[in-house]
Amino acid sequence: MSRTIDYGNLMHRAMRGLIRDVLLDVQARGLPGQHHFFITFDTMHPDVEIADWLSDRYPDEMTIVMQHWYDNLEVTDDGFAVTLNFGDNPEPLYIPFDAIRTFVDPSVEFGLTFKSQEDDDEVEEAPMDEDVEPEDEKPHEADVVSLDSFRK
Repeated sequence: MSRTIDYGNLMHRAMRGLIRDVLLDVQARGLPGQHHFFITFDTMHPDVEIADWLSDRYPDEMTIVMQHWYDNLEVTDDGFAVTLNFGDNPEPLYIPFDAIRTFVDPSVEFGLTFKSQEDDDEVEEAPMDEDVEPEDEKPHEADVVSLDSFRK
């Protein structure tokens, strides 16, 4: 039996690391210039922490905007916490990095999209450190992210 390199998961891990690094910089120094973020995440992820009324209103996914007002940004290895204003009601949120579906900074036409394997109906690949892989498993194809949809 042969094993394969799971480039898809490696790429997603690297992209989530990029988001973490960006948010760590914003935590330390604030948002520079016209930078702002649209972050869409899976509200049903087991580690997401949002108010009940928000999860009722957004039962599948939610997009938040970090731009003019945000508070208490705290970035960890696994996710970030932030307080955002919803109609003059500050609400704390916790979003794990693996719950993020899209991360966009329209000020510089930058965007990342995370395509889940459930969306592809693909079988989950064995971790790279295992020598055994099911014979019927197909290698994961790379997802190409087009930035054209984020251009002005």
